[in-house]
Amino acid sequence: MLAVYHVAGGAVSAEKMQGVPALLERAKVKELPKARVAVLDGNALSPSQPREHGKVKANTLWGELAYQIGDEPGYALVAAADKDGTSPGKDALGKLLKQFGPVVVLMDETVAYLRQFESGKSYKGGTFNSNLSFLQALTEAAAGVPNAIVLASLPESAMEVGDDHGHKALDAVQKLFGRIEAVWKPVATDEAFEIVRRRLFKAVQDEKARDEVCVAFADLYRKNGEKFPADTRDGSYLRKLKASYPIHPEVFERLYEDWSTLPKFQRTRGVLRLMARLIHSLWRADNKDFVVLPGSIPLDDHNVRNELIKYLPAGWDPILDKDVDGAHSEPRRIDDETPVLGALQACRRSARAIFLGSAPSVAEQKVRGVGVERVRLGCAQPGQAIGHYDDALRRLSEQLHNLYSGNDRYWFDLRPNLRREMEDRMQRYDVKLHLYPAIQERLQKVVKGSVFQAVHVFQDAKDIPDKVDLRLVVLDPEHGHKRKDFDSRAVAKASAILAKHGEKPREFQNRILFLVADASAVQALRDHVRRFLAWDSIVDDADELNLDKHHEKEAKKNLEDAAARVDGSIKEVYRLLLVPTQDPDAEGGLTGVTWEDEALALSGSTFDKALENATREKEWVIKTWAPTHLRTLLRRWFWKADVKSVGLGKVWLDSCRYLYMPRLATEEVYLQTVREGIRSVEWFGYAASEKEPGEFEGLLYGEGGSVYLDNAAVLIDPATAKAAKDRVKPPGTGGSGVGEDEGEYGDTGTKTGTGTGGGKTGTTTVKPTTTTRRFHGTTKVDPADPISSFTEIVQNVIEHFQSQYGTEVVITVDVEAKKLSGFDTKTVRDVKENAKALSFSTAEFEEH
Repeated sequence: MLAVYHVAGGAVSAEKMQGVPALLERAKVKELPKARVAVLDGNALSPSQPREHGKVKANTLWGELAYQIGDEPGYALVAAADKDGTSPGKDALGKLLKQFGPVVVLMDETVAYLRQFESGKSYKGGTFNSNLSFLQALTEAAAGVPNAIVLASLPESAMEVGDDHGHKALDAVQKLFGRIEAVWKPVATDEAFEIVRRRLFKAVQDEKARDEVCVAFADLYRKNGEKFPADTRDGSYLRKLKASYPIHPEVFERLYEDWSTLPKFQRTRGVLRLMARLIHSLWRADNKDFVVLPGSIPLDDHNVRNELIKYLPAGWDPILDKDVDGAHSEPRRIDDETPVLGALQACRRSARAIFLGSAPSVAEQKVRGVGVERVRLGCAQPGQAIGHYDDALRRLSEQLHNLYSGNDRYWFDLRPNLRREMEDRMQRYDVKLHLYPAIQERLQKVVKGSVFQAVHVFQDAKDIPDKVDLRLVVLDPEHGHKRKDFDSRAVAKASAILAKHGEKPREFQNRILFLVADASAVQALRDHVRRFLAWDSIVDDADELNLDKHHEKEAKKNLEDAAARVDGSIKEVYRLLLVPTQDPDAEGGLTGVTWEDEALALSGSTFDKALENATREKEWVIKTWAPTHLRTLLRRWFWKADVKSVGLGKVWLDSCRYLYMPRLATEEVYLQTVREGIRSVEWFGYAASEKEPGEFEGLLYGEGGSVYLDNAAVLIDPATAKAAKDRVKPPGTGGSGVGEDEGEYGDTGTKTGTGTGGGKTGTTTVKPTTTTRRFHGTTKVDPADPISSFTEIVQNVIEHFQSQYGTEVVITVDVEAKKLSGFDTKTVRDVKENAKALSFSTAEFEEH
């Protein structure tokens, strides 16, 4: 309207007005006539106070209109109607417009003028209805005069309209103008780009530089199409970028689509005022952004901040200070502590973009918040890694109190999220009382090792059996370790477990390996577990906390995320394998206990696979053993000049005891090595027993056969085995080994054969050994103190069997209870349910 005023008034030649000659050329208008312009400003006029123009005193809108168009002669045409406060009618107004045309009538704030007329009251300016009649007459008269036009602006904001009377006035005016209006909205978003740009910036001087910047942004959006809104990939978006340069279109989209819904926000003046202060702040700060993005808005500048939050409900200022862009805000702290994010100010820019896109309408939004693709659009610039902004969003979601997220959308709200409640609850949990049991429970589920027969998590030395089973002991986080630091707390704790089983020295030291925590990562694990426990308690207490559906959903989602982070952190922390060894070849002889460590390759792997790979590569656990290695071991440690045999069980048990010996995965690995070895005459022989030195029963040498790990069986030096075999079967009788057609073992275990020895012919008989193989015992347990009674049985009987490898122990418990008066229903039900839970094979009550 201001532009029309200057163009139509003709005070300055149209040729000298910026942009006007081009419009006239497009309209094919060679000469622009000068018009009479009347301005009716509803805020400047009063229904009760006439406006004096020399001798003329204009009381009404039509009196003012007539005087502005035709001075005193023009006023004379409506003078009577002006004095009476009644509408002059369409004919009188038509005569006025024709006589003094061309005429332009500009009407602003008309509703503000009309709402001052109370119903049923008459003013010098007329009545409410007489003014409506005037507007109807004016619009109809102007429609009939070719060189007359009426331009009127009507408010869109409910705040500008006022009370019910104001809405009534607006409705009436809209109907009157609607009959013949031609609507033009100069503040449509695309046109607003140009309006604001022209008001705030001079014409672009270097169009090539502008185009290069806009093309770079368009290329960024096209190459990363899945990361940005779909409309950014259209060719029209490049035109938008150029039209709004140096302001990014997303700034206008958010202001005109979101902020313009606020009652007090003015689409043109409000945006201009905000952008003027914003640009001034960026200019003073020497901002280097290619264009002004949502993420560029300096909300730490109070002039800019106040221009935005004045449209919002009270309470946003502290949220901006802490969660968005204050001097000590969380986004600023994260950026400062994370160089890769700080280089982009990724957290601050993300928080600004979220605020601009969510603050004005979050309460009314059916789908809350601004999508992640629009957050990226509001932050990312050419040459930047988009993933850094995703990382920033993840960190913000974890740490801000008033930031919400869901379905890849983010929004700020005046209500704090559950994070503050979670942080308060985190402080409740004690390290040893709550955190370690939670870590222990998870480790028991995930730490599996097919190479180990048992895994012991956070157990005392006395609770780790001293047996020949291969065991993995997991130390608690208190006893952490760092690579190659063999003075660590983990080494000290492992050494204590290795040395003692309760009060007794540990016998089978070579059967224990240790999984220990990386000391440098333990605190992070504690924090993750605290967070998990806090979210878990919030989910459990949802009813007590009176959580709505969104908060309950948020709590469950955060619980899932916290659980996943605990699992990931456990892999980062429990990745060090600690192994005790001794070096028999060291200078000066056998060393004391030394330690080796190795980091497990857990990335993308399970504990089972990682443990197997590490123990195999380092040969800390042997799952396949060659007979040559067993023979080397026998020659070095067991066969002496005068002793050429050794107990099969002794070799196995010694390998379980001594750290300088190979650590075989299982007894079966050992036996399989023996089976393979006795098939050849190169390695060793095997006998079921050795009754006298050099006298063997059940000799196997150079042949296959059954091998048993018991106290009688022996491994024999090859030369000794050959000599013994020659004595049993002299040469020249058709083979050197047992297992041919004649002389086979029968079911009795007796082997017979013929041969020559010492010039005599005879028969050799090998009698089977007699072995005690089974124990069975029955006793009663004192019902008054069953625990003590059973403990004595375990210590004095059962432990004797358990200490011998290969012994299978089966313990059954018979419970018999009698009551003459009979058991009540509750007792019967409870006992049956508990017996079922404890996997009783039988649990029945009898009736007599």
